[in-house]
Amino acid sequence: MRVFYEFHSKSRQDGKFRALLRTTLGDNLVATANSFVEMMAEDGVMEFPYVTANEPIQLRGREAVRQHLASLAGLIDIESFHDLVVHRSQTPGVFILQMNCTGTAVTTGLPYNQRYISVITVAGGYIVSYLDYWNPLVLTEALGQTVPASNSQAVPS
Repeated sequence: MRVFYEFHSKSRQDGKFRALLRTTLGDNLVATANSFVEMMAEDGVMEFPYVTANEPIQLRGREAVRQHLASLAGLIDIESFHDLVVHRSQTPGVFILQMNCTGTAVTTGLPYNQRYISVITVAGGYIVSYLDYWNPLVLTEALGQTVPASNSQAVPS
């Protein structure tokens, strides 16, 4: 399952994330965007390189982003985004953000402590690409679900 946000245009969760993006991306975003979804270009793309089974790897278009995030509403109560580091990109309009998120799973009361790295491309005042690196196992644990056993082999020392 995917959760970073409970993003309705006026939600408390979206307000925290929107404020973080507004501060970080500043005048690169149109001033009229009142939510994360409104910051996305009509044909913007969100990508999630690390997902669990049955979750989308890519969302194309603002409406697809809106629908996906609405389907996740209420899973995690986000308390804060913190420890933000913005890495410089040599490409104009590209921003690399590293941040932590603290929250609580609504149904279990278990902690949600996630680290994110996001590569955001802005053009024409809107986010045209949002590449989101996060650990889906953190969400699985917060929701009280069984974490699947790893098939990876230990790296010899």
